Amino acid sequence: MNSLTPLDIKQPDKPRLSQIMGPGLITGASDDDPSGIATYAQVGAQFGYVLSWTLLFSYPLMVGIQEISARIGRVTGHGIAGNLRRHYPAWLSRSIVGLLLVTNIINLGADLGAMGAALKLLIAGPGLLYVFAFGVVSASLEIFIRYARYVSVLKWLCMALFSYVVCVFVIDVPWSEVVKALVVPRLSADPAYVMAIVAVFGTTISPYLFFWQAEQEVEDEKERPGAYPLIDTPDQAESEFARIRVDTSVGMLISNVIALCIVVTAAATLHVHGITQIQTSADAAQALRGVAGRFAFAVFATGIIGTGLLTLPVLSGSAAYAVGELLGWRVGLAQRPERAKAFYAVIAIATAIGVALNFTSIDPVKALYWSAVLNGVVAVPVMITMMHLSMRRDIMGRYGLPPVLRILGWTATAVMGATVIALFGLWWF
Repeated sequence: MNSLTPLDIKQPDKPRLSQIMGPGLITGASDDDPSGIATYAQVGAQFGYVLSWTLLFSYPLMVGIQEISARIGRVTGHGIAGNLRRHYPAWLSRSIVGLLLVTNIINLGADLGAMGAALKLLIAGPGLLYVFAFGVVSASLEIFIRYARYVSVLKWLCMALFSYVVCVFVIDVPWSEVVKALVVPRLSADPAYVMAIVAVFGTTISPYLFFWQAEQEVEDEKERPGAYPLIDTPDQAESEFARIRVDTSVGMLISNVIALCIVVTAAATLHVHGITQIQTSADAAQALRGVAGRFAFAVFATGIIGTGLLTLPVLSGSAAYAVGELLGWRVGLAQRPERAKAFYAVIAIATAIGVALNFTSIDPVKALYWSAVLNGVVAVPVMITMMHLSMRRDIMGRYGLPPVLRILGWTATAVMGATVIALFGLWWF
């Protein structure tokens, strides 16, 4: 593909801070969804501060793999599913997208259930009605609100995460113990300990985050005047890669700091009072009421709802992008509904099925568990394929991965592969 000449293009406007902090910020914030909150609360309740090191260890791996996702979208002008369809066998792209769709729908159902339960704890009333309302509101905003305005709404929803920072500062925390656990790992072969590590990595590194960030780079490129895929405009590459690096690094840092706050909150309140089993994020909020007071409880429960409102569109949107690109549809949240009917139909249907799961006899705790397992299992082939794709010159042109990203990407892939092997090993033995 020939590059555009300077005469063919208008240079993009210099991005403002609000534009620099975009796909990476929203992706990182959505990683702390209600399902993730439940995982981190359980880790803190069961093990205290001991597993804090996993969040420090996973941070550079998250930055690496998410930056690779963003580069794929920004360089090629297509998301991950679009590149899979163009350059890989149909069976591989269909298998990956199919697994992603199933995982995202289960995650949607689990997150909606947690949000409904959290609101019921706060104001009482019918939890299932709240689940239905959250689903309708989320899908409607995603479908009918103009893209630029909707993205600004998602950025504001990121503020909900700081409710967990507030929680940390209203309880008594032995910070010396936290710092020691953060920098000096205490390893164990105990199956419960290994399972907790698997859960943390499966929660922090999830396939839907890869697809979402790549597609949001494509969306932003189409929406920003003068911006084009980097494979056609090499003069834009240096500034765009710098923007992606800052956006992703800050987004993932916020994600892991908030996760650490949740672990610390649970450890300093629930663990020290002998409450070691938390099955859902709503359980964690309810338990906090008795040991940390109504304020900590209310802040924690409100955070579940806020982060859920942020994550629902990421889950349904990443599924719709993947399915749409796989099938060659017109996709994008910047598209009007009448111009991308199939794309928006996937968003509506995925959300509707997620709502419906809460009206069945399916155990929401098991749904959370299986969504974490599926996320971990699906992540491995997706990451292997992404690494291969991002180093192919016929796809990325001159923008193959620099050495640092290659090391981080393959290390993250190896770590996720090891967690899946450990998980199956625990099942087998």
